[in-house]
Amino acid sequence: MRTRLLVAVAALMAASALVALPGPVGSRAPSQARPIAQTALAVVTIPGVAASQATIPTALDPAIRSAGWLGPDAGLAEPGLPTTSWAKPAAQQPLLPALRYIKNYWRFDSNISWYGTGFYGKRTACGLKYTKILLGVAHRTLPCGTLVTFQANGVTITVPVIDRGPYVNGRTWDMSGGLCTLLHHCYTGTINWRWGVWPDP
Repeated sequence: MRTRLLVAVAALMAASALVALPGPVGSRAPSQARPIAQTALAVVTIPGVAASQATIPTALDPAIRSAGWLGPDAGLAEPGLPTTSWAKPAAQQPLLPALRYIKNYWRFDSNISWYGTGFYGKRTACGLKYTKILLGVAHRTLPCGTLVTFQANGVTITVPVIDRGPYVNGRTWDMSGGLCTLLHHCYTGTINWRWGVWPDP
């Protein structure tokens, strides 16, 4: 029984190998090129079609044209409807006056100071009594009352120019004692400032 099974398996394997083996590829020799005999060709004519040297395209059906092709004389236009003019009517536009806007951006000062001790009780250059709670700033040339906004340590406040100074080379502003206390900036250092007379951008 076992021998018959082995013989059957071997016969099946041999048969499948014969079927799976392909024949040799490219074993056929290429044919020789032969000229075409002109006598074997015949002229074919189609009845009802005139001979022409060029192809003349036919006009497109209006139904498949784009919407831009539709006009008053188009075949798809509704009869009896008034035509619409797409021309834009001329209108007189008012002339606006030219406006000039200066952006009030924040500026950075790297060396601002404050003054207090020795000046309390005296008069400022703008005629105010200098006290510990007076809010203002000193500048060398700006007119008295010019508003300036300062920003430091999360506090923003607008104060006027109340005095002249500082008289230290390289410094632009000198804060009053009340202003530096409010800004938590009673030391010489950096600060952001901008003009306080213009609206916020």
